[in-house]
Amino acid sequence: MTVSLAEARQPNSRLASHFEDMGQQLESSTLGMWTFLATEVMFFGGLFLGFCVYRFTDASHGFALASRQLDIWLGTFNTFVLLTSSLTMALAVRAGQTGDREGQVRYLIATMILATSFLGIKSYEYYEEFEKHLFPGAHFNPAALKLPADAPATLAQHAQLYFVFYFFMTGLHAFHMIIGIVIMGILAVQARRGSYTADYFTPLELTGLYWHFVDLVWVFLFPLLYLIDLHK
Repeated sequence: MTVSLAEARQPNSRLASHFEDMGQQLESSTLGMWTFLATEVMFFGGLFLGFCVYRFTDASHGFALASRQLDIWLGTFNTFVLLTSSLTMALAVRAGQTGDREGQVRYLIATMILATSFLGIKSYEYYEEFEKHLFPGAHFNPAALKLPADAPATLAQHAQLYFVFYFFMTGLHAFHMIIGIVIMGILAVQARRGSYTADYFTPLELTGLYWHFVDLVWVFLFPLLYLIDLHK
């Protein structure tokens, strides 16, 4: 996003004292968000790497067996929901850039509804998996996996490890989504009061970056957890 020199030099009550103009403030804030997202990439990247190491060294194919217990149709629908929320979030940011107050509120609320729908569907998935005794720990029941009679002893252990990764990574992703929903709720209230204009929309811009990152994490989680072992 570029800000014209004339606009950037205009006095603005939102301009922090340590910045020369609104353009510099936006660029600095955006850089800070990208730095934060870089740490998030490393965090999730470590989880993805750990999952892949165990997955591709799993000679018993426990990960493949566990993966096939997931509901691929719910996962696919949730992917569509989340990608649509990226579109509405982008439209909210665009409304901020053009000073469209009603558009900001409308698209923020739409994004929140889509995000809440995603979490509702995911909660139903969790409920199904818990009912099947697939939650790792004392509740886990290998019989739910319908193991073959000649299955090695390590197969059930590796399948349970898959669900450790599954619940931790999807749960962590859901936690990031909840944070995003709360932030968007605050922004929607502020937008309704006219807090964001074409000259100042930094919170919308930063929240948009955060939300696109959350969506991108799911774009990697979905094939990794649901699809990679679909036909094995």
